[in-house]
Order: sequence, then structure tokens, then C-alpha cells
Amino acid sequence: MTYELYYWPMIQGRGEFVRLALEEAGVEYIDVARGKGKNAGIPAMMKLLNGRKVSHASYAPPFLKAGRLLLGQTANILLFIGERHGLAPSDDAGRFWTNQLQLTLADLVAEAHDTHHPVGMGLYYEDQKPESKRRAAEFRKERIPKFLGFFERVLERNSVGARYLVGGKLTYADLSMFQVIEGLRYAFPRYMKKAEKKYPKLVALNLRVKERPRIAAYLTSDRRIPFNEDGIFRRYPELDS
Repeated sequence: MTYELYYWPMIQGRGEFVRLALEEAGVEYIDVARGKGKNAGIPAMMKLLNGRKVSHASYAPPFLKAGRLLLGQTANILLFIGERHGLAPSDDAGRFWTNQLQLTLADLVAEAHDTHHPVGMGLYYEDQKPESKRRAAEFRKERIPKFLGFFERVLERNSVGARYLVGGKLTYADLSMFQVIEGLRYAFPRYMKKAEKKYPKLVALNLRVKERPRIAAYLTSDRRIPFNEDGIFRRYPELDS
């Protein structure tokens, strides 16, 4: 089966968490909105997103088409990929724990986004800069340490060892943790340069994921969209002071 991933073609965003899992799994997939032709591009994505005949239409991208299945919400998609491609434990406890970690990462991602859009999604960043600066300061001081401290403890308490978040094998939660660290490094480079010293196990996990053959190949390919100021993680120097 060749999967069809639907997400915005110009940003990493939440779709990147799905891309990383698909790349690590080594499965065939089409990044539909980045393609060209009659059944590709943003029009193809919007057709499925807004189509009246689609009984399980998603609220927003990303969504994944797998045969007759149409799955939305990042954590839900990763739960599906993880079960079918060895990126999640097979037992219920491990499977739901992995999903729980993914949902916690989703909370962190949402808060990172809100540092540059704290007032309204429909407003430009320039329309909410004072509020953004205040929100980012609180995010750096209070929220990042709380989230990263939690995940550092998850690694420490893993009974199988501190190499991965769940059990003794890589899961999609590890891939997502990698993406979050990379995103925070991009958005808050000054802060992260100092803060990372407190989270050696997360830093080691990040490097471990980055060096996996399929991930390493993906990161250097043109399939990997660079971070930019249209995505979730944005670099505004005034928010990193």
C-alpha cells in the first residue's frame, strides 16, 4: 500500500511528525499537496478536506489516506502507523503510554505556536507583538522547563534503560521528541543553548534519532522542508531575548 499524506506543502508543521514516522518506517508514501497534476497539489487536499461525499473528513490537515481509511489528527495517525510498522509497543500498556506521550508533545507544540500567535490565529504576528513577547517569556521561563523536565524524567525512569522514551526500542514518540527539540532550537536558539545542559538524556536521544540511517537520509533530502517563519516553530529574535 502506498500511503497518501495531505498537508501544507510549504511548512513542516504538524505534518512533519507524520513524515518522520513514514520515513523511519521505510514505507511508500505520496506527499500529495507537494505534487503536481490533476490529483495533486493543494486543490487535491482541499477536495478531501471539504468534500461533501467524504464521511470521515478531517477538521484540518494533516490527514492520511490508507486504502479506504482516511485518518486525521497527528496523534491518531501516528497511533495507526506505529501499530502497523513497528513504531509502537504491541501491548496495550505500552501502546497507550506512547500515545499519551505523543499527546503531551502535542500540548507543547500548541504552546510553542502560541508564542507568536497568542491573541488570534487570524491576526498577523506584527499585530500581536507585545502579547507575543510576554507569552514567549513565560513559555521560556515556565513551560519549556516543565515539559522538557517531564520527558527527561520519562527517560530516566524507563526500566529498560534511558535510550528511548518507551521500552527498549524506538517509537514514534521518540521521532516526535526529536522534531520538538529541533523546533525549539530553531525558534529559541539562545535559550536552548543554555537550557539543554539540564536535559542530557533528551539531547542524547535527539542525536540518536538524527543518526538513524533513514532519518539521516531524509534530513539531507529535498523531502525535508526547512524551518521557516510560516510554520509552528518560528525564529523571531525578540522572542528569544
